[in-house]
Amino acid sequence: MTGVVPEIFDESLIMLRRARARRINVLLAAERRPDFLMRIATEDILDRLRLIRREFADVLVLGSDSPMLVTGIGALYPAARVAVADVIEGGGCHPNLSHALRSLESLELDAHSFDLIVSPLMLQWVNDLPGVLAQLQRALKPDGLLIANLMGGRSLSELREAFLVGDAETTGGASPRVHPMIDVREMGGLLQRAKFALPVADADAVTVTYAGLLSLLNDLRALGATNVLADQKRGGMRRDTLMATAAAYARASPQANGRISTTFEIVTVTGWAPHESQQKPLKPGSAQQRLADALKSSSSR
Repeated sequence: MTGVVPEIFDESLIMLRRARARRINVLLAAERRPDFLMRIATEDILDRLRLIRREFADVLVLGSDSPMLVTGIGALYPAARVAVADVIEGGGCHPNLSHALRSLESLELDAHSFDLIVSPLMLQWVNDLPGVLAQLQRALKPDGLLIANLMGGRSLSELREAFLVGDAETTGGASPRVHPMIDVREMGGLLQRAKFALPVADADAVTVTYAGLLSLLNDLRALGATNVLADQKRGGMRRDTLMATAAAYARASPQANGRISTTFEIVTVTGWAPHESQQKPLKPGSAQQRLADALKSSSSR
């Protein structure tokens, strides 16, 4: 009997926030303010693919928010068939969308369909991350590759702490405003649980400075990264709470000229669908030489 997956994220809110972010970024494009986190995530995936000396024929991009990734994959593998899968509401979808998903929780992908799946900054919105990773593994052909990145646990840590102070000072309690994000140390175990071979997880942190809290919140709207928690108070934030949060943030994270800084962490994972040609760890007890003998031999040189 499987347990019930808790609903951390409200998927309808996720779609509304992403649709709003697309509209905002269309307006910001004229000001040359791109979605900088998506650009970093996309470039990271492409850099990793450039290091892999093989061709991929059937590619799936999970998430339609990075046309640059689709273009980059097409340049790396001109003969590849590239599909894009996403949940779309309110229009604004990628023109190459070929898999319209009903939910991020149930991908409904055919087994062994792709030899490469990439996902830029999408999996952080999934309630059942182990289940979705298992679905992605099933959709890969043997020896197929998954490269995905998602927001990591250090992201927005300064904002989370400032909200706790602001709520405590003005309401006497706390309301969930920044959703929990995965720790990089957990991702390797989740990949193994989903039966990926050769799993790797690493993280990079980016520090960005802002003129103040409102400037940061505006960028989060443009990133589609505002509150999408299922368990949250409905309605806008009280003005005194917002002001107290801004003051707490400025005290805890002071920068030159009155600016504040915030941290964004991008966790990137890679894993392969199992195949007999892959390297495998030695079985316990199969070593041909005792460790003590090896150390003794080394010290005698």
